[in-house]
Amino acid sequence: LLVAMAFVTFSLLMGVAGYLWIEGGAHWHDVTLNMAMIASGIGPIMLPQTVKGKIFLAIYGGYISVVYVAVMGVVIAPILHRVLHVFHLDGDDA
Repeated sequence: LLVAMAFVTFSLLMGVAGYLWIEGGAHWHDVTLNMAMIASGIGPIMLPQTVKGKIFLAIYGGYISVVYVAVMGVVIAPILHRVLHVFHLDGDDA
């Protein structure tokens, strides 16, 4: 769980740094909110002003979606595995 949280935090920080580098004029707190909203699936709060910023958000949106699915798989797999063992659904029918 800690590794998953660290990976999500790293991805958000890289999104904030990339957006600040490309767009330039935005405040860090606005960009952090924007990246968090994109990561949560709600969508951007403020739209980028440059073409580079729009391309960055499109790529970042695809990347963070893959990160979300991967992290959910890593977090939920052990829980689901334990549930399958509790109900004896692990497929060991010999």
